Amino acid sequence: MASETGTRWLRGEADIAVEVRDRVAAAYRELAERETPVDYHAWVRDAFEIDLSSEYAGQRIENPWGKASGQLSMTAHQVAEDVAAGLGYVVLKTVIAESEDGGQSMSEWAIHEARMQVEAIRSGRGESGWTVSWKGRGWWGTLEEYLDLVREARGLAQGTGTLIVPSVKYHLPQPGESRWLESEYEFTTRQLLRAWGGGGQAGAMPIEKDFSPTLAGSGRSRVRETVVEWLRRVPGLVRGAVAAGDVTVGLKIFNALFDDEFQLELLQAAQEADAADWLVYGNRLFDPEREFDGVRGIAYGGPDLSDRNLRVLSRFHDRYGSAKLPVAGTGDISSGRMALEYALRGASSFQLHTMFQLPSQQYALRSGTRTQKALHELYLHPADGLVVWLSHLARRWDLPAAPLRFGDVVGLGRPDESPRLR
Repeated sequence: MASETGTRWLRGEADIAVEVRDRVAAAYRELAERETPVDYHAWVRDAFEIDLSSEYAGQRIENPWGKASGQLSMTAHQVAEDVAAGLGYVVLKTVIAESEDGGQSMSEWAIHEARMQVEAIRSGRGESGWTVSWKGRGWWGTLEEYLDLVREARGLAQGTGTLIVPSVKYHLPQPGESRWLESEYEFTTRQLLRAWGGGGQAGAMPIEKDFSPTLAGSGRSRVRETVVEWLRRVPGLVRGAVAAGDVTVGLKIFNALFDDEFQLELLQAAQEADAADWLVYGNRLFDPEREFDGVRGIAYGGPDLSDRNLRVLSRFHDRYGSAKLPVAGTGDISSGRMALEYALRGASSFQLHTMFQLPSQQYALRSGTRTQKALHELYLHPADGLVVWLSHLARRWDLPAAPLRFGDVVGLGRPDESPRLR
């Protein structure tokens, strides 16, 4: 359930027509019992006259839901399930960039570890949620194996509305180090483009540059100016590796161990001229003292993460207005209500990870994949689903209906600044 604190704008119970509330509740119950899950995007579109289309990486997507890079997007089987469920996009596990001779400056992030643990977590202010712990970081296989995954994933998604997105951890210079290993940017980007099949008439390949949350505990992030310089330099290095227009670059911005003002500085720096093409905000929190499986210092999520992300995005919205670049929201998105909290602050799509691996009793849908079960909750939960809260916002702002467009609420800001219509 959503928090009643000031970090959240959608509080209490949605203000919607009784008829809509009853239809959503009935659909939630009835669809949960089906042996074969429906196409939730098409079902919601038709049953409630909602246009779910949106934007990610400068491209139109059929719906705003994406799979975040991680342990759930590292095999063709995982991608196939997400394509079958109709996700708007899938970001593959983060590959560690290398130069043509096989050198990897960020090799310490290629940890061979896939075991994850889903566990309940309570935030600093007492709200319960979920987090996933693991020791692994990036792709630990070979670059050629990753290229095979890219090819397979693209083949699986061909003819569907699901966009496949590689994620890369490129070289980042240490504080005081001025040299950038451009050979890693050049070789890895070119190899990915060939595998993805993009460039020229085929269109631009989107690449996410992953600023892992574990960077927050690394010596590489101890100087604030160094981190800002990363955001300014990385997009140009990636785009410069291939022909103009062949790739677009998104920056997945991590939560540093500095204060909120620094996060605002990162967001502003990432939008400067010749910087990123889009942003992902914001990667998991890092706790140097938190332990998992014998490792001290791991990333975590849950309500503390969404609290910080929403607080920073709210301040950014208040200070600068809507972001100049498309934003994908990520972090503790476990309901349609939470997704719309990010949308109101400018997020046109959402990247989820934990939501797709909750304990089975957290889903009402009895059959189907975890992705389908998550979509059932995200769209149709009677108290927290996207249909309910999008209808609430449409009523509050008197938005156009038939269809009601998800895109109309992106970046609208605080609902309490507009008078209640009824």
